[in-house]
Amino acid sequence: MENDSTPVRFPTKVVVLLRDDLEGWQALNVTAFLSGAVTAAVPELVGEPYADADGTGYLPMLGQPILVMQGSKEVLTAARERANARGLPLAVFTKDLFATGNDADNRAAVAAVAAADLDLVGLAVHGPRNGVDKVCKGARMHP
Repeated sequence: MENDSTPVRFPTKVVVLLRDDLEGWQALNVTAFLSGAVTAAVPELVGEPYADADGTGYLPMLGQPILVMQGSKEVLTAARERANARGLPLAVFTKDLFATGNDADNRAAVAAVAAADLDLVGLAVHGPRNGVDKVCKGARMHP
């Protein structure tokens, strides 16, 4: 087994940005959905499958950390605008999605609202480190 403790500096960054007024269960739910979006959109970020010492296999995970940050509704709205202006891949989770029960209804709820009027409670962005940092300006690390 390899154990190299040299820190890795990834050329890209993944951030899930959550609205700071979410209940705990909501923050976890939104983080899970948005992390899945990044995994689906950027499959090359997925590492190799895991196995324990007994040989039991486990699913692979993202090979790069996901930073979870938070900010106000205004911070999320500005981050969405900056990500789009920079052409960075972006996933969104709106407040309306807490009332839906399936993917088709989720997409319909987002499609029914103009981009500027989305009631964002979370978003995920992936891209070059400095670009993602600029997109997330004003956000802070989630406690």
